[in-house]
Amino acid sequence: MNIPFTDKTVIVTGAAHGFGRAISLAFARRGAVVWACDVLAGEVSETARLCQEAGGQCTARTVDITDATACQRLVADAVAASGRVDVLVNNAGGVLGQVGRPLEEVSPADWNAIFAVNVSGAFYLSQAVAPGMKAAGSGRIVNISSGAGLTISLTGIQAYAAAKAALISLTRQLGHELGSWGITVNCIAPGFVRSNPNTERQWQSYGETRQRELVEGIALKRLGDPDDIAHAVLFFASDYAGWVTGQVLAVDGGH
Repeated sequence: MNIPFTDKTVIVTGAAHGFGRAISLAFARRGAVVWACDVLAGEVSETARLCQEAGGQCTARTVDITDATACQRLVADAVAASGRVDVLVNNAGGVLGQVGRPLEEVSPADWNAIFAVNVSGAFYLSQAVAPGMKAAGSGRIVNISSGAGLTISLTGIQAYAAAKAALISLTRQLGHELGSWGITVNCIAPGFVRSNPNTERQWQSYGETRQRELVEGIALKRLGDPDDIAHAVLFFASDYAGWVTGQVLAVDGGH
């Protein structure tokens, strides 16, 4: 997809691997100034190196997005360096190493931790970029939810399914609120992709029979890859999606 983002400043969270790394590379290859963020310092630095190796511009930052002050600081630094933030991709999230358990065994701490990284972080960063985007009269916010937010989670983790559904609802609400300033807010709900250590462990836990059933349940009869998600992000971030907001796009091969 040859959509240029020359001199656009893009913040991508959860950029250490998987979707975040693919999204960072996709923007960097198309001329954007990328700020790749994650709590995993070594891996996000590798993402920046790969972006630079591909001829792009990328700054790696170690940021805990569950800290509202850290989110404000990140955006302030990006604005100081580049003038403004044009695109925010709220990709950070996941299950934080948790596994499916009966409802009564889930602790408040485990529940709240998943909501903090999947929903609160996206809210804090959207809150931080909003003033600059309003002043510019334009902006793109793209949230990465999950098919779990539309149906149920394959992991069986109640907080993950609920958090990803909450992110979809937040997308719709912010799209309505920010539209008057030319800011669009959209969401992608990926299907199952082997994109990081957690999803790889999940895939291996299924065994051959369940793996085959999962693939057979997909219309296109294959799993996706991180680039499939990155390409959808590029569309929502582009001028081609200028009259699209508050929407959720399932990128799942037809599940």
